[in-house]
Amino acid sequence: MKVKRQKHAKKNMGFYKHNFHFREPFQVLLDGTFCQAALRNKIQIREQLPGYLGGATQLCTTRCVLKELESLGKALYGAKLIAQRFQLRSCSHHKDPVSGSACLLSMIEEGNPHHFFIATQDQELANKVKKKAGVPLLFIIQNTMVLDKPSTKSLAFVQKLQMNELVPEHQKQSIVQLKEKEGLAKQEGEKRRKRKRAGGPNPLSCLKKKKKTQEGQEPSAEKKKRRKRKRIRVKAEAVQSVQKSEEE
Repeated sequence: MKVKRQKHAKKNMGFYKHNFHFREPFQVLLDGTFCQAALRNKIQIREQLPGYLGGATQLCTTRCVLKELESLGKALYGAKLIAQRFQLRSCSHHKDPVSGSACLLSMIEEGNPHHFFIATQDQELANKVKKKAGVPLLFIIQNTMVLDKPSTKSLAFVQKLQMNELVPEHQKQSIVQLKEKEGLAKQEGEKRRKRKRAGGPNPLSCLKKKKKTQEGQEPSAEKKKRRKRKRIRVKAEAVQSVQKSEEE
């Protein structure tokens, strides 16, 4: 069962690496529910997750998640201690903290440019994450961490990419920046200005070539034959006149 689970994880990781350019170290955003489930099931997240994902990981959370755990008191004190060990990622709620789920959703807006994984046991948050393309989802089930299969939204996004119907905004910007850096943008503009309109074909090239027919060659052959006959006749007449003169 463990080997099968590992194969599924490797396949899903390959999907995100190839289509959404996820690279090591993988950044995993965890909320309080995931930390509580890991504590209850005695899962060592820091030790087990890199082996499961097949690469180095950075475990992260936000101030909003820590504030939420503090507000819930002793019931989630252990989960708060676990979350405090993770790196903090700055969110936009410094003055007015929001719920952990709302904060994590805000971290993956605009196409998830920082390539975050979301680790949660909150089903409502998980459903909202699945509606966004390119966001891997982690959860705990039967004492094991599981990387969910790519969502329908992610699959549809990749299909459009393969059909050249959609290019991510961050890729468009990087392409433009690369062209400007290499000076290709100006060259392309100059080429477009210099390009001439396609003209029609040369009228002289459309004229049909005159073919030498056998009919045209026949008169010249006939003339040669006539000249030859005439020469033979003249010679014969000359010979006859010579013979007559000798007889006389």
